[in-house]
Amino acid sequence: MANPRLKEKYLKEIVPALKEKFQYKSVMQVPKILKISVNKGIGAAVVDKKLVDSGVEELSIITGQRAVPTKAKKSISNFKLREEMPIGARVTLRGDHMYEFIDRLITVALPRVRDFRGISEKGFDGRGNYTIGVKEQIIFPEISIDQVSRINGMNITFVTSAGTDEESYELLKAFGFPFADKNN
Repeated sequence: MANPRLKEKYLKEIVPALKEKFQYKSVMQVPKILKISVNKGIGAAVVDKKLVDSGVEELSIITGQRAVPTKAKKSISNFKLREEMPIGARVTLRGDHMYEFIDRLITVALPRVRDFRGISEKGFDGRGNYTIGVKEQIIFPEISIDQVSRINGMNITFVTSAGTDEESYELLKAFGFPFADKNN
């Protein structure tokens, strides 16, 4: 299997560009994306347990890797939620799966969002990680709209080795993330 397109781009173009921009002494100092964590909370799973299974299945189809159900950490009586009850799904992507997912996200899925004007720059956490919220899972072409019983959103977190948000922003921008203009 050949290297993913974005992995080649990272090694050949992004590393030298970031090394020059931030005056790194070594190539090993250049930030990289370590992993992608995709989380999907399914609040209605308290009532219908089958929703978690369909959420896990959808997440597995979208990411190309088996998702696992997440369980509630503590009981909340107002939400009829019990400890250890399944309430969502998550998957962590690393390596080639990660690069393929990024490629599909920025070239296919994000342009399919209605009224898309770019992704917000406010998703950085201060430590170089970036989180984006997706409102509908149907923006991914792997999901058939006819088979969707319920529209759910998901959080996608890009964990980078960057020390600052500025370095992380430049890394993601170099990968082709469509950030919104600062003027808007």
